[in-house]
Amino acid sequence: MTVFRVARRTSLPADEAWRRITDWPAHGRRVPLTRTLVKTPGPTGTGTVFVARTGLGRVRFDDPMEVVRWEPPAAGSPGHCRLEKRGRVITGWAEIEVTQTRTAPETGGRTLVCWSEELRASFLPRFLDRLTARAGSVVFGRVVDGLLRAA
Repeated sequence: MTVFRVARRTSLPADEAWRRITDWPAHGRRVPLTRTLVKTPGPTGTGTVFVARTGLGRVRFDDPMEVVRWEPPAAGSPGHCRLEKRGRVITGWAEIEVTQTRTAPETGGRTLVCWSEELRASFLPRFLDRLTARAGSVVFGRVVDGLLRAA
């Protein structure tokens, strides 16, 4: 397993950052060769299931996930979301935390978004874990940046 963490500050209020970072179909639009299909009716909450389908042509795989913890940010408390990866190819978990901070927007943002993930790709040997963590950090860093920047 490989673990990586992405942290970003944004000038968005916590509730808007949460809405953007938990927009599962938007994730698919930001990850190359991927689309995300939500399998359960909305709104998102504990028990929501979605699948990130990645591939080109006939070469593809599914990354099914389930929301097992759903606590949107509220006045004075951070938001927490935990996803469990339920696939045969990709396993692990992801945790999202959105925290309203006291930092003024002029100093880099008033909301802190942290994405932590433990990822295992069944087709990759363990000696590539460090490379996988680095790639995951870069890809998810770009995803988080894009989601927080999206209009």
